[in-house]
Amino acid sequence: MANVSLREIRKVYPNGFEAVHGIDLDVRDGEFMVFVGPSGCAKSTILRMVAGLEQISDGELKIGSATVNKLPPKQRGIGMVFQNYALYPHMKVYDNMALGLKIAHVPKAEIKQRVMHAAELLEMVNLLDRYPKQLSGGQAQRVAVGRCIVKRPEVFLFDEPLSNLDAKLRASMRVRLTELHRELRNAGQPSTAIYVTHDQVEAMTMGERICVLKEGTIQQVDVPTRLYERPANAFVAGFIGSPEMNIHTATIVGNDGSAALLLGERTLLSLPKDYAAKLSGHIGQSVRFGIRPEHIVTPESAALRRDEKAVVAEATGPVRLVEHMGNEVYVHFDLEGMPFTARVPTDDAAGLDDSIRGEAFRFRFVMEKSHVFASDDAGINLTL
Repeated sequence: MANVSLREIRKVYPNGFEAVHGIDLDVRDGEFMVFVGPSGCAKSTILRMVAGLEQISDGELKIGSATVNKLPPKQRGIGMVFQNYALYPHMKVYDNMALGLKIAHVPKAEIKQRVMHAAELLEMVNLLDRYPKQLSGGQAQRVAVGRCIVKRPEVFLFDEPLSNLDAKLRASMRVRLTELHRELRNAGQPSTAIYVTHDQVEAMTMGERICVLKEGTIQQVDVPTRLYERPANAFVAGFIGSPEMNIHTATIVGNDGSAALLLGERTLLSLPKDYAAKLSGHIGQSVRFGIRPEHIVTPESAALRRDEKAVVAEATGPVRLVEHMGNEVYVHFDLEGMPFTARVPTDDAAGLDDSIRGEAFRFRFVMEKSHVFASDDAGINLTL
């Protein structure tokens, strides 16, 4: 078993700064777990503590059944791929991949078998006789991954391995790493992986589960769809998704015996019955209203025509900018001085162009897809 268990893990530096605040996390055997969050949230620090490159101040770290807090990196059964490929420039690709095995006195025949197997998995057999200076960025990154695979570690650790690649290559490598993980798992080989990134697209497409971090604390751990559709708090809601969720201050008010939301001074938003029931005890309180751009639709929306029972709230505001993205249109508009972005499918975007800039336009909010968060620092989702 190659599960990774973190219990009350803390990291405090000599100057007293606490970077990691007693986190608890279980990474399952064979799972691809992604750590994501803004710069400075301690995701790389946690990864380095798992690797043994950073000392743990307090708590217990287990890999499998063994507590590894005090074990050196080479005894932890981990393999790490860094943002910097760290290839030896004077060695050919084959020798770069084989070096760790040679140091471990693995027999030559087995070294060759492992290197060739990894090269075939990564489709780089033709690169084995090249030097690092003869490789592209994507090829060099594949060598770094291959060097990790040949060690057959219990746990793979990836520290922003694709951040130095251009957008197109990053997308193709993202797919290849995901496929590689599944191939290893299906072959019965160790495949537990922890992947650190600040790129939410990488997180959402690669992670079987995602751990969202903020300032050294875990905000939510869940599968990508639940993170997106049911964020635990306002931070997760605002961090996951592009364009980001529209989040603005609102007030819970009574409206015909039911709870509703008041945006600004005059925009009243009706709520679905289950939302209204959950918020009935918060009348008069200030909250944060959140809605994703794709849930702000036009009156011509095909989705609304298909779902006639959807609870919608209408709002009208001047259009600031219209961005045509090919298959969809981003409409930026103001509502009582608050900026909103709508993400409209091209088929529903008739008349949405620069000619309406400055004009008032009517939008509909799909309220079943909206969220209401507490206004305090925790910002918990009150509608879950």
